[in-house]
Amino acid sequence: MSSHPCYFDARRIKSTDAELAVDLCVYGGTAAGVVAAVTAARRGKSVVLLNPAARVGGMTSGGLSYTDLGNAQAIGGMARRFYQDAGRHYGVSMSWTSEPHIAQRVLDDWLTEYDVPVHHHAFIDAAEREGRRIAAVRMLGGMCVKAALFIDASYEGDLMARCGVTYVTGREGNAKYGESRNGAQVHDKHQFDCRVDPYRTPSTPGSGALPGVNLAPPPPEGQGDALIQAYNFRVCMTRRPDIRVPFPRPEGYDPLDYELAARWLRCTRDELFTKFDAIRGDKTDTNNHGAVSTDFIGASYGWPEGTYQQREAIFQNHVRYQQGLHWFMANDPRVPAAIRERYAQWGLARDEFEHSGNWPHQLYIREARRMISDVVVTEHHCRGSRPVDNAVGMGAYQMDSHNCQRCVRDGAAINEGDVQYPLKAPYAIPCGAIVPRRGECENLLVPVCVSASHIAFGSIRMEPVFMILAESAAIAGCVALDESCPVQSVNAASLRRDLLDAGQVLECDITNEGDGNPGTMQPANLER
Repeated sequence: MSSHPCYFDARRIKSTDAELAVDLCVYGGTAAGVVAAVTAARRGKSVVLLNPAARVGGMTSGGLSYTDLGNAQAIGGMARRFYQDAGRHYGVSMSWTSEPHIAQRVLDDWLTEYDVPVHHHAFIDAAEREGRRIAAVRMLGGMCVKAALFIDASYEGDLMARCGVTYVTGREGNAKYGESRNGAQVHDKHQFDCRVDPYRTPSTPGSGALPGVNLAPPPPEGQGDALIQAYNFRVCMTRRPDIRVPFPRPEGYDPLDYELAARWLRCTRDELFTKFDAIRGDKTDTNNHGAVSTDFIGASYGWPEGTYQQREAIFQNHVRYQQGLHWFMANDPRVPAAIRERYAQWGLARDEFEHSGNWPHQLYIREARRMISDVVVTEHHCRGSRPVDNAVGMGAYQMDSHNCQRCVRDGAAINEGDVQYPLKAPYAIPCGAIVPRRGECENLLVPVCVSASHIAFGSIRMEPVFMILAESAAIAGCVALDESCPVQSVNAASLRRDLLDAGQVLECDITNEGDGNPGTMQPANLER
């Protein structure tokens, strides 16, 4: 019997007094965490990978199969090898749209090939410091890991936070770094294209707002706040009759949760199936699209700083909301018949996520904590107007944020926070963005919750880039171990040489094309 998807289950944590001692401890079993651990193991270091989840891979094996590329030519090293290894399963040189179980297999095979020990259901409890260095980390259940070097590859930055490293959550105002796309933003993408009444009783403000609607108007453009962009699940769907599973009606389903959607569907002209992105196996990576969709707007605010139990509640709220949305779209008579009948042709893929009821095991944590270091990547770096001397990888995807809240303007619902700003070319990401401030922590690297503004992180936060930065972080960490120096003091020339030897791309003069997704890029450029 398949189990229900979950983030945290205390029953799965084993009590132990085990103590481990390694050169490198990687926290976070994301694809970035796997790459960091494998990279260090290949360089002869003893490694352990601590994974809070039940399986490794994060979003890469958790449903994000239609890879956000930006520019394929900016992807090198282990990240490129991942897509090559996935391609071999399909008899092609490269696959950017692999099925989730194939992505899982590639990462599992890497860990086996390089003999990397993995501890699942390993949630950090505390970090022990000696001066400016982390001496050990202790997991819930009691396991203690001592290491000379640590890498936080989690989406939340939980190790980083417990070490006292400076970080931020939410959105800076534009004035903070002289940006133009940060803070509050109201744009026309993923927006209501017709007037939709937000009140429980139409045209009656006194009746209160429909679920998920904030009755206040949108804040001034560019104003900063503590809001977090929306999360969702990237669901793998299919119409294949041999493996199609009808969408389940979740426990706790409340029709009122979808009344706003019902009202919008009656007047919209949007193409609702735009983001049923095709992947291999006659399946999809289905993402958010439109004014009311799979993004659970306003439900993610408590995640970054939440306890594991609080996050589990948020996780289950997202499961309930999104499973309920798919059931609503395929079954509820409030949905126009033409849309409902077309939606009902789809279902979950029986051969994916068999351990969690064919539902993805990973919630898409688009943004949580962001480290603040001596170097902060901003919109100016993404635009290429800020020079970088010590690059450890490249980004290329558009500056991208999903909506952060749903407000009311002139008696109609309006979404706020979505930004999609294309970039002309790849840009370099500096080494200073993946190490803490000098003097804060000398043996920690952070390749996922990097030092960046909200809107710059919106470009960086792509799975290939996380893998790129994780490999560079592991190489930089190994150099620091070999040179017996803080990670902030690694010799730039030595690091650059090692990164290039590993196949990393540190400069690229090719312009971007399309929207940076595999469906809009030329095949020749995808294969390079």
